Amino acid sequence: MRSTRRPALAIAAAAIAVLGVAAPAGATAPSRSTPDAGARCSAGASLLGFTDSLDKTTYQGTAVAGLSALALTGPSRALALTDNIGTTPARLYDLAIGSGRKQPLSAEVRGMTTLRRPDGTPYTGADFDGEGLVVERGGRSVLASSETEPSIRRFRLSDGRQVAEFGVPDRFRVTPAGQAAVNQTFESLAATPDGRVLYAGMEGPLSADGRDAAGRGLQRILKYEGRPGGVYAPAAQYAYRTDAGLGLVELVALGDGQLLALERGFTAGVGNTVRVYRVSATGAPDVSGVESLATLTDPRAWLGKQLLVDLVDCPPSGATAKQPQPNPLLDNIEGMALGGRLGGDRRALYLVSDDNNNAAQTTRVYALSVRLPGEARLTARALLSATDYQPGPVSGTQLPPTTVNGVTPPFQGQPIPGFSAVIPATPHSRSTDRLLAMPDNGFGAKNNSADFLLRAYVIEPDYRTGEIDVRGHIGFRDPDRKVPFPIVNQDTRDRLLTGADFDIESLAWDARGHLWIGEEFGPYLVHTDRTGKVLQAPIPLPDGTKSPQSPDLAPGESATLPASRGFEAMAVSEDGWTLYPILEGAKVGDADQRRRVVYEFDVRAGAYTGRTWTFRVDDPALVVGDAAVLDDRKLLLIERDNDMGPSARIKRLVVTDLDAAGQDGVLPRRTAVDLLRIADPKGVSTPARPGEYGVGPLFSFPLQSVESVLPLHGDRVVVANDNNFPGNDGRIPGRADDTEVIVIDVPGLRD
Repeated sequence: MRSTRRPALAIAAAAIAVLGVAAPAGATAPSRSTPDAGARCSAGASLLGFTDSLDKTTYQGTAVAGLSALALTGPSRALALTDNIGTTPARLYDLAIGSGRKQPLSAEVRGMTTLRRPDGTPYTGADFDGEGLVVERGGRSVLASSETEPSIRRFRLSDGRQVAEFGVPDRFRVTPAGQAAVNQTFESLAATPDGRVLYAGMEGPLSADGRDAAGRGLQRILKYEGRPGGVYAPAAQYAYRTDAGLGLVELVALGDGQLLALERGFTAGVGNTVRVYRVSATGAPDVSGVESLATLTDPRAWLGKQLLVDLVDCPPSGATAKQPQPNPLLDNIEGMALGGRLGGDRRALYLVSDDNNNAAQTTRVYALSVRLPGEARLTARALLSATDYQPGPVSGTQLPPTTVNGVTPPFQGQPIPGFSAVIPATPHSRSTDRLLAMPDNGFGAKNNSADFLLRAYVIEPDYRTGEIDVRGHIGFRDPDRKVPFPIVNQDTRDRLLTGADFDIESLAWDARGHLWIGEEFGPYLVHTDRTGKVLQAPIPLPDGTKSPQSPDLAPGESATLPASRGFEAMAVSEDGWTLYPILEGAKVGDADQRRRVVYEFDVRAGAYTGRTWTFRVDDPALVVGDAAVLDDRKLLLIERDNDMGPSARIKRLVVTDLDAAGQDGVLPRRTAVDLLRIADPKGVSTPARPGEYGVGPLFSFPLQSVESVLPLHGDRVVVANDNNFPGNDGRIPGRADDTEVIVIDVPGLRD
């Protein structure tokens, strides 16, 4: 937190007294507010209001301009720091921020403090470029960072005189004294709520670090340790990667290694880009000894970041711009301060723009409501050995007899190649002591999986020992000849289904206690009783969507879905009467290759309802791995890339709401968990096995095919992987991945 502690504010007090979100009739620019919860900018942020009341004003003969940092001093007071405005004295403005009679959100200068050298002479823009500001506990002094050298200094508020200065490592000095570029140093400064840790963020990279091929800044955040009123000394450096073309201009420290980061950029003729990120230093290494951040290849070496809000997505709310902007609300935002609680996990967040003393720019103060739930934490983990073969015929006989990750086919029995679906072991059960976990078609293709039997295994994860016990299985079979096309065991009595017949990927209990399977070869919905017996012919999609492996393809007919992009995911409503199967990938020729179609299937009618939705993944290469209903019509989905180990970049859980789709049918999305960055404060994942990747205080789930999600009570979730036996080695290089079942506590999951 950038300021002294302030008491928690009740919703009404924060919304009306502090932010003034209930606009009186006739309120006009330069102030705007939005009613109630604010104008939605993203799943985690809403705009509560803004004011231009400070723009091009003066105070005691000085221009109220160049406001580059903001720090709260009370429920409705703040200090704003000016940067290097010519030869005028460096100064702080004391602002009253709150509601007025005509302005729902206002900002007014109530005082000014000139910042002075130890000898009492004022600093000016010639030797002080104020960019970061912290009000120390007790409110008697402030810490201010300057980009000129750079420096971090303490000033008394009573007279503005400097009383201390803290060391800066030599390489952070501005060239030629060090590796920092002019005007690219300590743009941000933040202190933890207890004042024991400071973070000073570099606006741009050191010359030894630079930018990557995508234009992202490879930057450093310095961690200082000390105490309020005492000495702070450098303790560590963290690696931070900005978005392409953007700089790091402000930080807010939340405590426990959690921060908010403000990134900003400007493109002539287009305008500003302003984004706020949630940042985690959990498990991040000290990179002080790393000569160049460009040599870091492990993503765990970088601070984690998750977009909280891109200001371009906020409703303009009546704002006007003096120069081209992608959204007239935007300007050169450089200051950020965290305010009081607004109920639940929401906090007020204030921003201020630096007009650079330029007639074409605006000094604007913003108030937002942001969701800041706690960090996701690993609470349990259990493993099933990759070579835990189950009773059954020899399998893998159609695979090349080549050793892969220490395993050579054929296999003496039936391997469990990971789980593509995990559900409660019995219908209508809320117990998760036993789970029904289903592998897919075995070895990845029709032509190599004819000896792999399709099953769902009853498992008991023992989180005390970290092992998974297999207690039995349901074998899928078609003794009543409901499947209309030839299968491998065509002429046997039980007609056991194999991986050459179906690629089963998702599983659900319906209200009657029957099982429904989402399948990829068709793609089909397969309906069985609770023992695994097929009850009716597989149900294709009514819109004619077919994969290259579909038995329904007519001679010469082209597939409309790529291979292995069928029903990887399927959720079931809480009452068990509606299914929501989801295509893993985009259809052939779809103009929007990020589109993943969500269908609705009526179990009672045994037919699709005709309703569909669009879920958009972040990148066309990403797939939807699984889905589950959270509450009512909220869905929890897995979005992932196809990489593993240190190469994995995206494995996440995303929340959406079928009732909140836009008019175009596109669903909203909110990232609930980054599965590559989960805190493990209790050491659930340790001790590490030799060569094991992704364990420790920062736990990662860097397995290629993350394909199972099951919400538990409250905010807990089970996640499991398909290990593509024996081809994956994302956890220990050269060793076939085990099947892992983890339990994660996700604060705010159901909000």
